[in-house]
Amino acid sequence: MSNNIDKVKAIEEIKLYYRPIQPSVQTEDEWITYQEAKPNKEIESFVYCFWQLKTQKTLSQPFIYRVVSDGCIDIFFNHNQASENYIMGFCRKYTEFPIGKKFNYIGIRFLPAAFPLIFGVNAKSLSNQSQKLKLILPDFSNWISTKIKPTDSFEMIIKSLNEKLIFFIERQSFKYDLRFFNSLNIIFHKNGFLNIEKDLNTGLSPRQLRRVFNFYVGTTAKTFCNVVRFQHILNAKPSKQSIRNNKLYFDVGFFDQAHFVKNFKTFYGVTPSQAFE
Repeated sequence: MSNNIDKVKAIEEIKLYYRPIQPSVQTEDEWITYQEAKPNKEIESFVYCFWQLKTQKTLSQPFIYRVVSDGCIDIFFNHNQASENYIMGFCRKYTEFPIGKKFNYIGIRFLPAAFPLIFGVNAKSLSNQSQKLKLILPDFSNWISTKIKPTDSFEMIIKSLNEKLIFFIERQSFKYDLRFFNSLNIIFHKNGFLNIEKDLNTGLSPRQLRRVFNFYVGTTAKTFCNVVRFQHILNAKPSKQSIRNNKLYFDVGFFDQAHFVKNFKTFYGVTPSQAFE
């Protein structure tokens, strides 16, 4: 293996301090399953997980899948028709996908900043939307279309995706602004609760900070901090009672419960009481 992956020391802390959660599918229908699998060690600084959302049989009603804000970029495809492959950029609010009565989607969830670092694509051009992958990475789209078969198991597909990404990343010559990654790690260490001007004093002017965050993340540092703060709360695995008693939201800068509930609903789509029933 080349040492290109080892050169990107700046992003290693991301995997240590940031865990982008997509809450498990909450449905009474036992015929829907969601699972995640970790990537190979060689690419764990770039990829958070591989995931699969599928039905075990045809549902009686169309299913609407809610994706919460997690700061990540995902590539995903229809396992039964792999030519239907897409990319989802950073989302500043929750997104709902009506995906029908029968489905089998498999995806790659890249850690924040990893996708633009690997592929050189401006994350801002992907934000708040889902696009056909062939419009962004035609070669990768074609590889998925031809390599992935409906008969392949999830394990086989993960193995192929791991190998493809390792092969590609090993051959990249990474160029990045260390000041940006220092800023990113400060945000993770502070769980998104910080003063942008004072705490992100890493040598970037406000204009430079806006530019690099738009390129690597797809949004401003302030908006990304709000998502990190939201994800910190999800990682705490609160209950309705613990939120009420422990006032977790005060620890990450919310002024009161109403402020917290409004912010949470933006990223999740429902109130904390509904989410943590």
